[in-house]
Amino acid sequence: MNEKRTIDSDRDLAIQVQGLTKSYGKIRALRGIDLEVRRGEIFGFLGPNGAGKTTTIRCLLDMIRPDGGKALLLGVDPQANPTAVQACTGYLPGEMQFYENLTVERQLRFFNDMRDGRAEWRYVRQLAERLDVNLKLQIKNLSKGNKQKVGVIQALMHRPELLLLDEPTSGLDPLMQQEVLRLLREANNTGATVFFSSHIMGEVENVAGRVAIIRSGEIAEVAETDSLTRRALNRLTVRFKRPVDIGGLGKLPGVEILSQANQTGVTLQVAGDMEELVHALGCLPVQDMETERPSLEDVFLSYYKK
Repeated sequence: MNEKRTIDSDRDLAIQVQGLTKSYGKIRALRGIDLEVRRGEIFGFLGPNGAGKTTTIRCLLDMIRPDGGKALLLGVDPQANPTAVQACTGYLPGEMQFYENLTVERQLRFFNDMRDGRAEWRYVRQLAERLDVNLKLQIKNLSKGNKQKVGVIQALMHRPELLLLDEPTSGLDPLMQQEVLRLLREANNTGATVFFSSHIMGEVENVAGRVAIIRSGEIAEVAETDSLTRRALNRLTVRFKRPVDIGGLGKLPGVEILSQANQTGVTLQVAGDMEELVHALGCLPVQDMETERPSLEDVFLSYYKK
């Protein structure tokens, strides 16, 4: 029997999730997700394909029912009032479905009609211009990337209070990826909360203030993006004035030798405090050294290696 859980609504939180579980037959897609997203923040939901990102978002919008747990969006239970939740959110699914014979303009007007005409058409045209979308073309004549841009427009067009975006830059070229990220920042600057899933580390690192790493249906970590990269593994490249025996460096706590060059150079990966390593290097003829700050991708991969 599934455990019943309750959540007290918090005005400062846009998304509250507690103990969310979901299985597809014998496959456990979500294994007790706990998550809180503050109002007004950009929150990255990071994980590879199959980790549970899309399932989580669909449960939040009551597009599928979880087996257990509870969720609130903007203080509203999506199972109790899905219409109210969907009215104040902008959703971009991983695979957007369209009426292929409609023009882009007619398709977007259809979406707007479903939202009681709340979008300003002038703003829709601005979005189309910025994303280089021809409103007169039929959907069936668009490339995958241009269909993705239409999906982004429909999510943003009614200026929702909460954006739930599943891989928003998928299929876009680098310039358009940057433009979409600019649009997300602008929406956030006007008060929208942005929750987006991605497996692209760079875009999460560039725009998200906080990030959750999901691994095999479980939240591995929730933290500020900067703090993740600051506290994680550091990479250190050291060059020596003459050949030395560097085997002892790899035996130090938290130190791993990644590569070495004829005993005159070494690249190390260091987890945690570097004091012992610095002390050991002080006894060697060091010519110079460089430290490299880890990227979010390095952090992400370290979680999946565990």
